[in-house]
Amino acid sequence: MPPVQPSSFQQMENTAILSLLRHTSNEKRSKSSSGGFFRMFKLFPMLTSGCKMVALLGRPRKALITDNATTGTIYGYRKGRVSIAIQENPYCVPMFVIELPMLTSAFHKEMASDIVRIALESETKTHKKKLMEEYVWAVYCNGRKVGYSIRRKQMSEDELHVMQTLRGVSMGAGVLPCPPSEKETADGELTYMRARFERVIGSKDSEALYMINPDGAEGPELSIFFVRVH
Repeated sequence: MPPVQPSSFQQMENTAILSLLRHTSNEKRSKSSSGGFFRMFKLFPMLTSGCKMVALLGRPRKALITDNATTGTIYGYRKGRVSIAIQENPYCVPMFVIELPMLTSAFHKEMASDIVRIALESETKTHKKKLMEEYVWAVYCNGRKVGYSIRRKQMSEDELHVMQTLRGVSMGAGVLPCPPSEKETADGELTYMRARFERVIGSKDSEALYMINPDGAEGPELSIFFVRVH
């Protein structure tokens, strides 16, 4: 992947983004084996049928969690690109859906590290839109620029399938059945990870999502930053 251009990435290090980064930088997390379901990404080759559990968890009509945590879902075919969907809760239409310019397999390798930070940087000059309503984003993963993405205005059939299948699932990771119209695909199995994220708003031009580990278990950190460059 091409190296980060200093002139672009350094612009992120303003007061707003530093205040968001400080949220996690002051807390050093141990490399404990109790890393919650985050560690499950290392077991993906062993997971073959997460659909039964998904079907059971998808039955309740009421949300299982009533707090204000935001729901984040990271999913994608093994040989395809990885996507991110952000929802107020598992029953809402996603307010933000984007396909990252990186393969799912490459993202899984990043997940094996102790800290994963995804930064989405909008270079839009106007501020008439809310931050997460911007369309074009430069994407960074752990400090490396991986390309550009465009936020989806409408979800694809595959994305609708993921949201419907995981309806009612608050957290978990595994493999989903392929959409009914696509029993077999050359891109391999459809993997997913869903978690709750604490949403921190730094300003109208900066927000961050911090993954909440189950039961407060210590483990690797996953953070997603949204920044609009002035």
